[in-house]
Amino acid sequence: MSQELSKLSSFLASVRQHQKLTLRAVETQTGISNAYLSQLETGKIRSPSPAILRKLSDFYGIPYTSILELAGYPVPEGGKLDTSLTDLAARLGPVTSEEADELADYLKYLRSKQNKRKI
Repeated sequence: MSQELSKLSSFLASVRQHQKLTLRAVETQTGISNAYLSQLETGKIRSPSPAILRKLSDFYGIPYTSILELAGYPVPEGGKLDTSLTDLAARLGPVTSEEADELADYLKYLRSKQNKRKI
């Protein structure tokens, strides 16, 4: 097990235990199966997805960049992510380039409606 993964595993187990939560309680609140959580806490999951890490960071109240770094993912210098982008990516999941174009067009439309109301 890599050093980062070992740190992440023990950190997640520690946070959960400190908050006096069972794996099943975390499963109920996050939708992440208790079996997966158990494997994550024991280091058997080698590459936890950023979406899973995001759910856990939100639930446990841990900065997302901290949990990403512990998982071995690169984080921007200074440890600051544009959270509006990471929140959006976590909510949408993977999108095709066509979907991204459609989303951008729809967002432009919504913003133009808001600007007209302000006038």
